[in-house]
Amino acid sequence: MISKYLVPLDEVAKVRDEHLAFLEGLVEQGVVVAAGRQDPPVGGLVLVDVADEARAFEVMAQDPYVRNGVAEYEAIGWSPTVGVLKSYLKG
Repeated sequence: MISKYLVPLDEVAKVRDEHLAFLEGLVEQGVVVAAGRQDPPVGGLVLVDVADEARAFEVMAQDPYVRNGVAEYEAIGWSPTVGVLKSYLKG
């Protein structure tokens, strides 16, 4: 999931701690593989391990960024074929 900020960074910052706590909870559940802010900070990327795009949007709809209207997400499907995540899907 690729996010795009809809408001200035100072408004994003007001919700960032809640957003990061939300993502940490998803890491603990095994849903989020990795996440981070884009550089320059116009949004972020959240690599989720879910069955399909609909589930990805369902999960990310609960993100405090989305719930507070500071960001929106776009889904991009991806399967790692090279690098450290290559064997991730094989467990």
